[in-house]
Amino acid sequence: MNPFSLHLVNDMTEYRFPRNGEKYLGQGVGVWAKPGANPCNGDDCAHRYRDRRCNFDRKIPFKVHNNKARSKESCLCFWMSISVLFIEHSTHTRTMTSKKHPSRSRTVSRKQQHIELTVRKDVHFRNITTGLERWNFLHNALPEMCLEDVDTSTRFLGHTLSVPLMISCMTGGYPGAEKINRELAEVCQETGIALGVGSQRQALEASVYHRTYSVVRETAPTIPIIGNIGAVEAATWSSVDQARKLVDLIHADALAVHLNPLQELLQPEGSPDFRGVLKAISLLVRELPVPVIVKEIGAGISPLVARRLLDVGVRYIDVAGAGGTSWAGVEALRSKDKEFAERFWDWGIPTADAIHAVAALKAEGPSFTLVGSGGISSGSDMAKCVALGADMTASARPLLVALVKNGKSGLKRLLDDWGREYRAIMFLTGSKTIRNLQEAPMLRGLS
Repeated sequence: MNPFSLHLVNDMTEYRFPRNGEKYLGQGVGVWAKPGANPCNGDDCAHRYRDRRCNFDRKIPFKVHNNKARSKESCLCFWMSISVLFIEHSTHTRTMTSKKHPSRSRTVSRKQQHIELTVRKDVHFRNITTGLERWNFLHNALPEMCLEDVDTSTRFLGHTLSVPLMISCMTGGYPGAEKINRELAEVCQETGIALGVGSQRQALEASVYHRTYSVVRETAPTIPIIGNIGAVEAATWSSVDQARKLVDLIHADALAVHLNPLQELLQPEGSPDFRGVLKAISLLVRELPVPVIVKEIGAGISPLVARRLLDVGVRYIDVAGAGGTSWAGVEALRSKDKEFAERFWDWGIPTADAIHAVAALKAEGPSFTLVGSGGISSGSDMAKCVALGADMTASARPLLVALVKNGKSGLKRLLDDWGREYRAIMFLTGSKTIRNLQEAPMLRGLS
């Protein structure tokens, strides 16, 4: 029997060999071998794979090297090094695409492109801001409290958070996402804030990247974890079975359904068909065992849309307004028709306007939890969102950039800075609790 075989399994390469029945999956690999790697001589091999020294003395044949057929022999760890290479340097490789399920590899590729573009390119709104800069707090010169009296904590999805902040839905389902999500989860667990994963659509297409999602709950057992699926995808379901799978995969405390008509319109692979979305959301709300959070992704939710969501039972709304990352801008960078896509770079409802308008619905009932997001990049932004009526805040790109550029310690320093600023503003407005901050007077028009 050939001791080693190389073939495609759900759009990724699976390395099979009989030793202990193990198998390794190379994520998004191409057909190049690691530069400078040489066949080892067994026990003396210095190659490492996931911190395991090579202990394989059996040589195995392979016929691909630098995209050319060759006949050589190498130890198993040589193949493992190929897998690691393409996980770490996937931007320099060609992805092996399954002819049977091309859409699956497109989903993986799109997810990776989104992360790379949001981190490396300037995809902020160009002419629209969050609007938060138009609001300022009325200074309280007589707070009658000390800084230690300030309680920045809040309750969210049955958990107590140190501050009302969630690292919002960003990634999962592609090579490299496991490391990002693990590190995000570690920081969230340590700092006591919530975490949302990126769209889990790919997890329904194939199981090969499930761990890029499930790692968050393994790493962060005591914080709120939020799953994520697109509204267009949910509208195709006839039951909540698929949603249950996504919730179970990460033991989620809630499932976010993202509304993204602008992105679907401009995305090369987009599905701009939102028929049946409200019905699908209603079904999820009624039958899913965890709460449903309905969110935009950067164009905002109007009070008219919020009212329709409330009418079908939604009790968690994330406005995700304009002023931060422009997903129209992201898709413009991916689109073949950039000129058309760029016309919508600044489309959306500014975050402050969306929060203020949707929060007004609280006076009419029913009660609901409002999340303010979209361009949140400081403790001051967090405080303003709360004062405008939000119960929670969320941020994505600034925190991802901090993690990628400065590691976990850099992300934690940034979060600590936001927390200090948020606490200071509570003190300077005489707010001991989040409820007090929601009632703090603000001035509009001073920037």
